[in-house]
Amino acid sequence: MSTRAVFTPPPGARAYSLRTARGEFAVVDSAVAPGVAEKGTALLLPGFTGSKEDFTLLHGPLTARGYRVVAVDGRGQFESDGPEADQSAYARGELARDVLAQAATLDAPVHLVGHSLGGQIARAAVLLDHSPFLSLTLVSSGPAQISDSQQQRVKLLRDALGVMTMTEVWDAILAMGPPEEVGGPAKGIGDVEQLRRRWLGNKPAQLLATGRQLCTEPDRVGELAAVPLPFHVLSGSQDDTWPVPLLDDMAVRLGALRTVIPGADHSPNADQPLPMAHALADFWDSVGR
Repeated sequence: MSTRAVFTPPPGARAYSLRTARGEFAVVDSAVAPGVAEKGTALLLPGFTGSKEDFTLLHGPLTARGYRVVAVDGRGQFESDGPEADQSAYARGELARDVLAQAATLDAPVHLVGHSLGGQIARAAVLLDHSPFLSLTLVSSGPAQISDSQQQRVKLLRDALGVMTMTEVWDAILAMGPPEEVGGPAKGIGDVEQLRRRWLGNKPAQLLATGRQLCTEPDRVGELAAVPLPFHVLSGSQDDTWPVPLLDDMAVRLGALRTVIPGADHSPNADQPLPMAHALADFWDSVGR
């Protein structure tokens, strides 16, 4: 792969490797806009086959509201390194400890945001230790395993990874169309060539391990509800990965703020970034008060 940057960071943002006690993680870090009072820091975790660039359109409006934004590639995702074949490195507990190390390096309590798979990893981190966090927002991320239709797509991907190279799998994905969360282009973020290069940066073991987790994740909402943090459940008005009524029920069980973004599907950060950014900042402002 070329060393030329795949994605250009949003204006005012810096792309670099965040050094932690558990290794280095690629981040895009946006400071609060000049002249704006700093209110806090947000750590954003992407979903399955995604990357930190999935949050590109949120940086500007969130920093304008006073929040530093740090979006991260998880272990084995895009520009963060990880083992090619050792799936044990991507066990849910290992990924959760990575998040705790990232938060510790930011050296301040953070608002934690996880999209889809990233939400379940964020949940696992909070269940291990909630003290580094001011709040938890779950974006299009449900209480347990993904829907049957999405499980079938993930199974197809995992089967393909067992017999094909990453390049061959990408070509097969394009032939099937652009299904979200199974390697297809994320709406609104990057062109096909950029997304192909992002795909090739993923470690096969990471995709195999986290794909299996998405299909087998237990319901841990009861455990999470016992954690003394403010919760926010945010999604689009449609979602094939976790049906919206399931997310509504999860919010009730958590005693969480519930936000539904009209005109958005599974990736409101790409579909309707400005309403999503306002919803996040409004929630964080209320926590601050």
